[in-house]
Order: sequence, then C-alpha cells, then structure tokens
Amino acid sequence: MGTRLQVIGGGKMGEALLGGLVADGWASAKQLHVVEPDPDRRAVLAEVLPGVSLGEAAIAGVDTLVAVKPHVVADVCADLADLGVPRVLSIAAGVTTAAMEAILGGGVPVVRVMPNTPSLVGEGAAAVAGGTAASGADLAWASEILGAVGKVVVVDEGLIDAVTGLSGSGPAYVFLLAEALMDAAVVEGLPHDVAVTLTEQTLLGAATLLRDSDDPPSTLRENVTSKGGTTAAGLAVFEAAGFRGIVADVVAAAAARSRELGAG
Repeated sequence: MGTRLQVIGGGKMGEALLGGLVADGWASAKQLHVVEPDPDRRAVLAEVLPGVSLGEAAIAGVDTLVAVKPHVVADVCADLADLGVPRVLSIAAGVTTAAMEAILGGGVPVVRVMPNTPSLVGEGAAAVAGGTAASGADLAWASEILGAVGKVVVVDEGLIDAVTGLSGSGPAYVFLLAEALMDAAVVEGLPHDVAVTLTEQTLLGAATLLRDSDDPPSTLRENVTSKGGTTAAGLAVFEAAGFRGIVADVVAAAAARSRELGAG
C-alpha cells in the first residue's frame, strides 16, 4: 500500500502521533511519511520510528497532518495547495480552519484539533472541529488519528478556545499542583523522594478513580471527607482562598489568550 498519511513537522507531538498510529495498527510504518527539515531530528526519528519514510519535502496527493508552529502554517498550506492534498488535519494552536481553507482553496477539507501533552504517553485529551468542507467522514478520520494516543471529542470550532483553556493548558495546572504538594510535604518533614512518589501516585490514583467510577467528582470528594476530619480541614483552606473562583479565572484566562492568538 502507498503512503496513508504524511506529517509535516517531526516534533514531539508528531512523533507521539506516529508512534501511536503504528502501535494502534492504524497504519504500518511504511505507510507514514514525515517532513522534517532538521537532519538531526530526522536521525532521531529514524531511530525511534524505524521504517517510517523521512524527507525534507511534502509529497503530492496524500492526507496530511500539519504539526508545525502556528507562524509556519501559512507557508505549509501554500505548499500543500500546490501538491493537491486530499485533506488536512492541523494541531497548530490558534490557526482557524478558515485561515487554512483560504490558502488551500478548492474545497479541501480541513480539521482542526487541540491535543495536549499527555498524548506523549498515550493518555491525551483532544477535541476536533471541522471546517466548512469537512464531512462526518473527515471528522471520523481525524478522531481515529488522535484516538491512537488518547480520548477524542468532536466540538464546534467556536468551542476550541474553551477546550484550550481546559484540556490544552490543563496539564500545566496539574503539574503546578504536583509541585505545590511536593513542596508542602517536604516542609512537613517528608524526604523529597518520598514526597515525589506519594504525590505522583496520589494524582494518578485520583485521576484513575475519577475516570473509572460512575460517581461524579463531588461524590468522590465527599467519600474522602469525614466531618471534622483531616480532609475537611484541608478543604476548608481551599474554600477560604476561593479555590473554585481561582480555577474559573485560570481557565477563562487561558481561553481568552487562545482567542487573542487566533485573532492575531
């Protein structure tokens, strides 16, 4: 079989998606092509993704995933327009489907996706949104690709900024919480390595329980909280500091910045 997908940009996210597609059986390594101008990066990809085709130029007539920095997307789309690619999937933050369609022309289906960094370990959360020419089949195609490295939802493009504020930027919020928990535990006397181990497993365990339980997070929180107990004392500090309002402001700020980038 010929090339099933080419990826423009061989960075970490492109690498994760390629590895996931091969591991998932969506495509064989020989059906994938990566466009990466940096020879050192191509050497790395050749080692971690044996069998994948590597080059400096895109090829004609092939479904394409654009995984480059936002400021490069216009140039990439101009090249793809000349090559007559059937459809395009972009993970470039802030670049609208309309902007890409204007350059690609000819009714080329464009799907935009907001992934996040846990895709690097196969636990990503991604939202896909189709442009004016994208069909249900195009959205299903995009969802299959992102589904190789995590969970996928389909949304209207107008909601992509909210997705960015939640799941796109969300891992950083969790990592900040992890840092704070580790530091606080060390202040309480725990050795740093013990604090790290317990923090990592607590976050992993809580997230797994949240995902696998039929109960909402409010019920899971109540199950840990005894009246007058230790958890109640800790949660009272969060509430006094306006924790829910802080989280709402954080997500709103990230979403607003996403809108600004898309407009700029």
